[in-house]
Amino acid sequence: MGQIPDTMRAVVAQGSGGPEVLKVVQRPVPQPGKGEILVRVKAAGVNRPDVLQRQGGYPPPPGAPDILGLEIAGDVAASGPGAARFPVGTPVMALVPGGGYAEYALAHESNALPVPSGLSVEEAGAIPETYFTVWTNVFDRGRLQPGETLLVHGGTSGIGTTAIQLAKAFGAKVIATAGSPEKCEACRRLGADAAVNYRTEDFVAAVKEATGGRGADVILDMVGGDYIPRNYEAAAQDGRIVQIAFLQGPRVEVDFRRLMVKRLTHTGSTLRPRSPAEKAAIARSLEAKVWPLLAEGRCRPVMDSAFPLEDAAKAHARMDGGEHIGKIVLTL
Repeated sequence: MGQIPDTMRAVVAQGSGGPEVLKVVQRPVPQPGKGEILVRVKAAGVNRPDVLQRQGGYPPPPGAPDILGLEIAGDVAASGPGAARFPVGTPVMALVPGGGYAEYALAHESNALPVPSGLSVEEAGAIPETYFTVWTNVFDRGRLQPGETLLVHGGTSGIGTTAIQLAKAFGAKVIATAGSPEKCEACRRLGADAAVNYRTEDFVAAVKEATGGRGADVILDMVGGDYIPRNYEAAAQDGRIVQIAFLQGPRVEVDFRRLMVKRLTHTGSTLRPRSPAEKAAIARSLEAKVWPLLAEGRCRPVMDSAFPLEDAAKAHARMDGGEHIGKIVLTL
């Protein structure tokens, strides 16, 4: 692996604002503690929480670095006490609470996973945040079952493209919303049974039509705002709505009678603040149930674009523009 340097390049937000606040700085290379591995990063995924952190709305949890980045792929450079699963030099991908936009990053060994055969390092760097998020929300909290219908908003986002593929792989029907005919077609190519252009169509009516009036059993929503009461309309009896973000805001007036009449469950979660042990449980489920699908090529991350670390601001501008389909990554 070569000698580990004392310092490294890393990306931080100097102030709050647009992509221009992202700067490459020199930072000490972190030292792995108990149960941790030090990863020499080759790719780091760019995610919506990174944008929120850059804008000043999503500070790192206690103990996490101010360096942006929640998912990485690379090689193990060193191990802390008690970390023995991945020898030095092993290719891994990992979910991290921060620090991913850097040449080196720490990960709890239990939150790291081996890289399935056939995946590029860029694809590996695009997996952890989205796959952990989709698994814990759609399958754990949403309890999606074979034969049920999943409605996923933002079908061409990293989360959306992952949710479509995993839901189909586990035998569900999928309806996705997206903002253009091209994006709707991308959803259908990924396996969505129906795709709804939310700019020109009423997704509630489209869901009812696609399900014979029954509605969606599980709804994965990162929009919030006025989508919340509309999700209640689109949900099936005993439906589950899982909230993972609020792009249109968290405050809205809702008539909860429909929740009662339909016996709906409206739940949600955040991933970043959860303990390493909680994330480790998700990792174990993914390795057992999803990693074989990745190895077989039955699902894989949809890649939009890759930028060198120095162009992190351009990567964020790409995400801010909303034209991307799939994942954006930084490469080192």
